[in-house]
Amino acid sequence: MTITRLQRTAATAAALAFPASMVFFAPQAQAQAPAEPFGPACASVPAEGAGSLEGMAKDPVATAASNNPELSTLVSAVEKAGLVDTLNNAENITVFAPTNDAFEKIPKADLDALLNDKEELTKVLTYHVVGEKLTTKQLEDGTYKTLQGSDLTVKGSGSDFTVNDSSKIVCGNVPTANATVNLIDTVLMPPS
Repeated sequence: MTITRLQRTAATAAALAFPASMVFFAPQAQAQAPAEPFGPACASVPAEGAGSLEGMAKDPVATAASNNPELSTLVSAVEKAGLVDTLNNAENITVFAPTNDAFEKIPKADLDALLNDKEELTKVLTYHVVGEKLTTKQLEDGTYKTLQGSDLTVKGSGSDFTVNDSSKIVCGNVPTANATVNLIDTVLMPPS
């Protein structure tokens, strides 16, 4: 096959144009910052201090949660299950953190029984943790294996996401030193 001078010139021009187009698009790709925290409950996060969004970003996840007043029941449960060090030492995880209001939806007798059964409590809490940092884009439609071993599913878009068709993310994409936290309005129960 014979390549004409015109074809070589066109091929050379295309080869030279490709790197130029990469330079043109590269700054746009770099300019895309990670999504900001979203959801109505983000307004209740303290504006300053260790429990603020900025403060939580500096601490590992269990420590960060202990500074957030909306997560005090979860923090007590994590302490009872002996999971503080496990969560603080894990790398690149996503935590679906039930708020105090989420725990209040559980009848008191059932919640007390759960909090006093370390094995069952550990199963429930580790069901709220995915072993990878999930982006907001990944939350749009995904199924993820939890540290407990079962899958959970997330669906939605923008700032409206549902976990397992039952729990809403009320403040999502909150960064901590080792995790992304999504505050949810209902405690998730692993499949039996």
